[in-house]
Amino acid sequence: MRHYRCVDALLLSGIAGLLGAIENSYDIVHLFSPLAPGGLLMDTGGMTLIGSELIERCCERDVKLLWIANENKAEDYVKGFRVAGKPLNLILTISRNGTRFTGFLDKLLSRIASGETLPVAWAALVPQANGPWQQDLPGCIFFAGRAGAKVLP
Repeated sequence: MRHYRCVDALLLSGIAGLLGAIENSYDIVHLFSPLAPGGLLMDTGGMTLIGSELIERCCERDVKLLWIANENKAEDYVKGFRVAGKPLNLILTISRNGTRFTGFLDKLLSRIASGETLPVAWAALVPQANGPWQQDLPGCIFFAGRAGAKVLP
C-alpha cells in the first residue's frame, strides 16, 4: 500500500470471489493461497481452479504481475501453472525465507513503482550468481512474460 495509490486488500471467500475480483482489471494480483497437489487452488467449498486457468484469466484482464506469495512446492507450480507464451509476469513462491520475504517484497515494489520494469528490478535484487546474498532472499520462480510492462503508482 505504501507504493501504490490504489490498492485493494481483499479477503475472498473462495474461487468465485477471486475470479470476480480479477474482473476489475488490476495491474498486480498478489495472492496468498496454498495449492493442492498438481497446482490446484482449492477453496473451503471444494471448488478448484488450476493455476493455468488463473493465468489465463489474468491475461484476459491485462494483469501485468501475478504473484503467488504462499509457500508451495515447486512441482505443484510446474504441474499446474503453464505460462509459456502468455503475456504475464509471474512470481511463484517456494520459500518465503521467514521475515525476509516482506523486506524483499518492499524493495521489489519500490523499484517497479519508481518506473523500473520487473525484470530489471528482479535482476538488481536477485543476482543470478551464487553468493552470500542468496540467504537473504525468498525462493521464487520468476517468469517474465511481459518484460516491458511498467506498473506505476
